[in-house]
Amino acid sequence: MAGKITSMSKIKQVLLMHRNGMSNRAIAKAAELDKCTVNEYIRKIKADPLSLEALLSLEEPELEARMFAGNPAYTDERMKDFLDKLPYFREQLEDKHVTRLLLWEEYRRENPDGYGKSQFFFHLKQNLVAQKPVGVLRSMYNPGEILMIDFAGDKLSYIDTQTGEKVHVEVFVGTMPFSGFTFAIAVPSQQVEDFAYALRMCIEALGGVPRVVIPDNLKSAVIKADRWNPKLNKALIDMGNHYGFVTLPARAGRPKDKAPVESDVNRIYQRVYAKLRKRVFYSLMELNQAIFDLVCAHNQTRMQEHPYTREERFHAMERGELLPLPEHIYEVKYTHTVTVDPKGEVRLSDDDHYYTVPCAHINRKAQLIYTRSSVKVYVDNKCVASHVRDRAPGEHTQVKEHLSPELQAMMSRSPEYYCQRAQEEKSPELETFIQNLFMNRKYGVTDAICYNLCDFLFHLKRKTPEDAFSKTVRICAENHIFSKDDILTMSKIVQQSSKDLDAESWDVVPNNHENTRGAASYQ
Repeated sequence: MAGKITSMSKIKQVLLMHRNGMSNRAIAKAAELDKCTVNEYIRKIKADPLSLEALLSLEEPELEARMFAGNPAYTDERMKDFLDKLPYFREQLEDKHVTRLLLWEEYRRENPDGYGKSQFFFHLKQNLVAQKPVGVLRSMYNPGEILMIDFAGDKLSYIDTQTGEKVHVEVFVGTMPFSGFTFAIAVPSQQVEDFAYALRMCIEALGGVPRVVIPDNLKSAVIKADRWNPKLNKALIDMGNHYGFVTLPARAGRPKDKAPVESDVNRIYQRVYAKLRKRVFYSLMELNQAIFDLVCAHNQTRMQEHPYTREERFHAMERGELLPLPEHIYEVKYTHTVTVDPKGEVRLSDDDHYYTVPCAHINRKAQLIYTRSSVKVYVDNKCVASHVRDRAPGEHTQVKEHLSPELQAMMSRSPEYYCQRAQEEKSPELETFIQNLFMNRKYGVTDAICYNLCDFLFHLKRKTPEDAFSKTVRICAENHIFSKDDILTMSKIVQQSSKDLDAESWDVVPNNHENTRGAASYQ
């Protein structure tokens, strides 16, 4: 049955029979155990760094900790769905008519691939046991109330694949002292932005917000340490306002104020640092994945003093007491005052990048408030522009609506735009000419050159009689005449002539037209 642990005295009998040379099948028969169970015990014995004699000399609690270091079933993928439904199960069991069997039957109908009855009963019992108060110091804390955070003194590292250099990183550790639930993540530094990012990831991993955060007196959290009235970093105050927690820094030189996280830093050294000492990582993401896996195993390891794990205790007692996460994540905000330049742009000096502002605010003072992902521009305490942050130096992020009407018209130019204008002015000949212009242009002729020629044609249309203009562009389109000078000459000839021109008669075409047929010159 799930969760049933064989007595240590019987396991020691198994060890003795194995030492005496008995086969696993014979051991199983003599100890009245399943052969697969005996095989698993022997596998653990061989994998343990201690010798067989050393294992036999251990006291029963120590041997149990080595043979059953945690509950393997707890790491099953089905546990996530079970934990999501745990508040419902707990609520339903308050009804004296509801049984565990009924809950399991409902659970199996909704999750045919979920836990069987014995597994379900075991995990339900573990979480109900974890709800009971315990007579140790962590009972001094209220469930879901306090999160203690600190940076480990020692650093981890990874190899930069581009330079081949070893990059040392800081390790952030967070602890919920009531349950002992632990979180750890590596970040590039202890600077404000990295500190805020690590704390945000910790809160998201908890799935809710504690009411109090107790940090150390690092500069990213506390600008000036004081026993009675410490001065907090504005970024941490803003973050607390965003998530809804208050910050109560530990007293300088008083590590006992956050003793649980200090103890967990030592556990992280033993259960994470020590196990990663021979591994090489090539990115911060790869390193953090390894840290996450080992911290997860730490949280899912059954504690010696209690018949449950830290994670079971956290989900049973603390998860439901946390404040809900806000809709939007928190990002550190920075402020900078600038003047809108004559082009209607502001410059973010950190990135040497330019962002547009509505042209009505040219030459006015503006305040930039920017984060990792966004840049907002305020004029007279009103947000007049918002952009996605772009770190490309020397580049410009433009919003068409911010530009002057003349610049907007320039940015709107396209083949479709000019064809649409020709349709609006009811000139099918001009529309055909524009289509031929863009389809038959020479290699290397840019859009800007074609746009200038189109603007010239609309200007010429306003100055030329309608019939003469229609004939001119029709002849030029049919014969691929795309030179401004040739079009002007053709327009004059058409206006002077009282006869219809034959498109194949080229006596009237200038001498240089032979160089423009099929791949005309552009001006």
